[in-house]
Amino acid sequence: MKLLVADDEDTIRRGVAKYIQLHSNRFDRVYEAENGQQAMDIIMKYQPEMVLLDVQMPLKSGIDVMKEMRKVGLTPITIILSGYDEFRFAQQAVKYGAAEYLLKPIRANDILDCINGHMDTKYGKEEVVVSGGEKKSIGNHVREAQEYISEHYSENLSLASVAEKLGISSGYLSTILKQNLECGFVDYLNSVRIDRACCYLEQNYLKTYEVAYKVGFNDEKYFSKVFKKIVGMSPREFRMKS
Repeated sequence: MKLLVADDEDTIRRGVAKYIQLHSNRFDRVYEAENGQQAMDIIMKYQPEMVLLDVQMPLKSGIDVMKEMRKVGLTPITIILSGYDEFRFAQQAVKYGAAEYLLKPIRANDILDCINGHMDTKYGKEEVVVSGGEKKSIGNHVREAQEYISEHYSENLSLASVAEKLGISSGYLSTILKQNLECGFVDYLNSVRIDRACCYLEQNYLKTYEVAYKVGFNDEKYFSKVFKKIVGMSPREFRMKS
């Protein structure tokens, strides 16, 4: 799982992120953003399952970020951390899908309890197994491959490079992907890239070739071909429809 902590106050942002990393094994990645635009960029690129948002941030407010997430169809569990107890802020936060509206100052352990409660409800309680006397989060190579591809889809990925990162053979990775996802490595990678491309096209501020390069395609024509195969229409048609 991935978590984003967005707050323009360095002490709060870093403190919360560090506390969660030290006291929870649930999140493989914890990202930080010091303003609303940076938060939106991270959300678009990494699509975290949970987001902690301050209300008042430079460039974009937490409410603005929630509006943009909804616009592009992203619905992470969102918890607002705010120093403002005005009803209008809470009302807007709930309107755009906030699961909680927590007032600062608040203890880090209370934030973590809130996070765990919502994560347990949506994804189930965190499971662990004992191996060699140590507790480790349950996982498998398919999930690890999906997570790695989700993080690095914009890079020049290959079956061999992902398998090497996971410490397994290319043949084994190819087999388990087909067995569990019912598609090969390239098809899965392309589906992730096109899914991200749809988000960028809906935002409507990048040209088609810029979107193609941003999600990992080096050829705009090939990007358009793959896009049409998966979505059923060209990037231009999709943008006009959106």
